[in-house]
Amino acid sequence: MADERETPSGIPVSPVYRPGDVTSDYPRDVADPGVFPFTRGVQPSMYRGRLWTMRQYAGFGTAQETNARFRHLLGAGQTGLSVAFDLPTQMGIDSDSPRAQGEVGRVGVAIDTVEDLAELFDGIPLDKVSASMTINATAATLLAMYVVVAEERGIARSVLSGTIQNDILKEYIARGTYVYPPEPSLALIAETFRFCAAEVPNWNPISVSGYHMREAGATAVQELAFTFANGLAYVQRAIDAKLAVDSFAPRLSFFFACHNDLFEEVAKFRAARRMWARLMRDRFKASDASCKLRFHTQTGGVTLTAQQPLNNVVRVAVQALAATLGGTQSLHTNGYDEALSLPTSEAATLALRTQQIVAYESGIASTADPLAGSYYVESLTDELERRALELLARVEELGGSAKAIQAGFFQEEIGRSAYAFQLAVERGETVIVGLNKFSEGNEAPVVLLPDYSKLAAVQIARVKAVKGSRDAAKVKASLAALASAAPNVGTPQGELMPLIITAVRARATVGEISDTLEGAWGHYRPN
Repeated sequence: MADERETPSGIPVSPVYRPGDVTSDYPRDVADPGVFPFTRGVQPSMYRGRLWTMRQYAGFGTAQETNARFRHLLGAGQTGLSVAFDLPTQMGIDSDSPRAQGEVGRVGVAIDTVEDLAELFDGIPLDKVSASMTINATAATLLAMYVVVAEERGIARSVLSGTIQNDILKEYIARGTYVYPPEPSLALIAETFRFCAAEVPNWNPISVSGYHMREAGATAVQELAFTFANGLAYVQRAIDAKLAVDSFAPRLSFFFACHNDLFEEVAKFRAARRMWARLMRDRFKASDASCKLRFHTQTGGVTLTAQQPLNNVVRVAVQALAATLGGTQSLHTNGYDEALSLPTSEAATLALRTQQIVAYESGIASTADPLAGSYYVESLTDELERRALELLARVEELGGSAKAIQAGFFQEEIGRSAYAFQLAVERGETVIVGLNKFSEGNEAPVVLLPDYSKLAAVQIARVKAVKGSRDAAKVKASLAALASAAPNVGTPQGELMPLIITAVRARATVGEISDTLEGAWGHYRPN
């Protein structure tokens, strides 16, 4: 029986690769780094000129706890912040709401008011450190809070740098933290594009996320195709809102996962840059600045095992190598204990040290795209692009992302891949060391969880204190103005960001702003 092998995306792998296996033409399809279609990188010198931003995703119960972790990581050499919010914050529910019971502070930091965000970034120079916020349905509100915190510290919004994820389509597909229906949600996203282009020029108004679809079971091919289907929908929506493509597209960012098949992942990132560059130029006549795919990478959460958790140190190192060999602009490396609980300080520091060792000791940063010219990597890059474009065409035949979501296409495709992967693991065809092979002594360690009820009580007291001390008339007036404008979102009469900022400034809560918009737009109910 032949020794047949394939990548996790089902691409057959030959025992050896030769020049004839590469179909791409160097000047047309590969080119030098910094040159369209940017296959080899978006900057001519890549990491010789500037290393990737090193971020560690963090969010612990209260703003005070998370601030302590931020300070620790910055002191250890981290170069950017990345905020994890709890589920009530993500879904526009205040901590003192009965709907938040049992969830306050459990998977990230609870943020109810601008006072919480101010404490989250206490002592951190917002004009010097970039902040990434994994927030979607309530992204506009958290951006408004960030602007107001800076404003009250005397920092101009024009110098702020960071990212809001703000990618609602993938929430309908794979993650579930949506609030409003797609139509007003997309209009609000276009409104944040407009606001950032005019007022916060160094801010990325969206991070189009393939990561969560990959976490749900998507293959690398599906991650590429579905991420770009969503990205094209956002670009088109902004253009329909009368924004010139080159006024916002240079600030678009993307967010990918990185899994264990080192060569497929490197090829995926190279194919991604080429695909996006050509899609933007061919469809929107975008400039080169708008064709550059800038992306953050996170090592794969679903690749971590609770059994033999120290094995995860090696997995994360392999994934970090793949991400940087593939030319990421920003990287989060998971802690080895994240399959068990929120990462300990020790695990988070080791994850950061992993990036630093790759950056300063591996030689990766010495030259751009060091795997270019590998017959295998170039062949994989070509095949990933071909398959992803075929899948993207299927989405577009359905009418684009919104209609494909309504038809259940994304969900079915990802579900099928996830099921096939699980069967392969259970049959032992896909080896996971310490889980289905070499599994002696694989008992997961006992983890002591924090007292979440105590954390919740502290946060509930905080939000009630703010509500009790603010000017109620100002809050009421600001929310009324927002409610009046919300039905017009997507038109000049519906420019909501200034109104959300006014409400935040008056100390309206995340939940109150969300409820106001939900009152105008309704709540999304999937078919």
